Amino acid sequence: MRQDTMDSGIAYWLRRLHVDSMLLLALLALIATGLFILYSASGQNADMVARQSTRLLLALGVMALVAQVPVARLRQWAPWLYFAGLLLLLGVLLFGQVGMGARRWLDLGFMRFQPSEIMKLAVPMMLAWYFAERPLPPTGKQLVIAGAIVLLPVLLIAKEPDLGTALLVGMVGLFVIFFAGLSYRTMAVFAVLGLGSLPVLWHFMHGYQRERVLTFLDPERDPLGAGYHIIQSMIAVGSGGVYGTGWLNGTQAQLDFLPERSTDFIFSVFGEEFGLIGALILLALYVFIVLRGLDIALRAQDTYSRLVAGSLSMMFSVYVFVNVGMVIGLLPVVGVPLPLVSYGGTSMVTIMAAFGMLMGIHSHRRLVAH
Repeated sequence: MRQDTMDSGIAYWLRRLHVDSMLLLALLALIATGLFILYSASGQNADMVARQSTRLLLALGVMALVAQVPVARLRQWAPWLYFAGLLLLLGVLLFGQVGMGARRWLDLGFMRFQPSEIMKLAVPMMLAWYFAERPLPPTGKQLVIAGAIVLLPVLLIAKEPDLGTALLVGMVGLFVIFFAGLSYRTMAVFAVLGLGSLPVLWHFMHGYQRERVLTFLDPERDPLGAGYHIIQSMIAVGSGGVYGTGWLNGTQAQLDFLPERSTDFIFSVFGEEFGLIGALILLALYVFIVLRGLDIALRAQDTYSRLVAGSLSMMFSVYVFVNVGMVIGLLPVVGVPLPLVSYGGTSMVTIMAAFGMLMGIHSHRRLVAH
């Protein structure tokens, strides 16, 4: 009886704060799993885990803050956020700070800021704003305009160069167009055009990007150079077997054979130490979060909310698909982190802001209904 009273009290305050309890519990489980495996992947570095915990608390605060914003206000902000993001991307190309061969950051004095992260949210918000003002399914002219809305930031981000983020922004934009009512015939035309443009895309790719594609097709062509990451990663995942080697017992990770094991290749550490069963449980947690986001999209009360919620949920799934795909050798290495598990803070804040929008869409719908 006392426990029921306490539970109902927590549920009451979560509703007042516009926080979806099912999403929150799943996200906290994922965050806890991430900190657990980061301790192993970092060589039992408690300071790194503490820094990641601080970033996670900040990201949770951003999520809670964004959840308080009514959907109508988000819709009003969409064009302003999109065009501000484009100006910042131009600012990066003109005045941005160079690091690791790329020009991706603006130096604000007290911190470095990566404007391309804004476009992961601004592009779906802008497209949803555009489609919500018009009858659906979209006409050919509307599709051309929508394509331009997606393509402009994608080209600017690819110019930095940041192929991974450009890919994510492009994909989340395509999801909005798809949810707006794209016919299968139009999708087939886009697929043919996409395949036909591959030789042109290859011509404009940087040398290191071409090398990543060639390494993806044949990792053994340079086993001690370009292919080293992916070969060691596949060895780590394979050595985990069904049940794994156990926490802190993965030889590939603990003996420093696996590069970038705290960031992009942390799933390899998880696969080695917890095996196939552990990996499937982790992926099931991701699937639950995506399905909960899509459920919120289906229950949304207007076109704008439905398009934003659906595309943000699918963006999260693309994060997971691309990271796991590149770690196990099914996709080229493009530098996409495993969401809420990989070490790092920038993309984590963007992802949690997206979940804040999802929660706001769901909870404000409930308030309107009442």
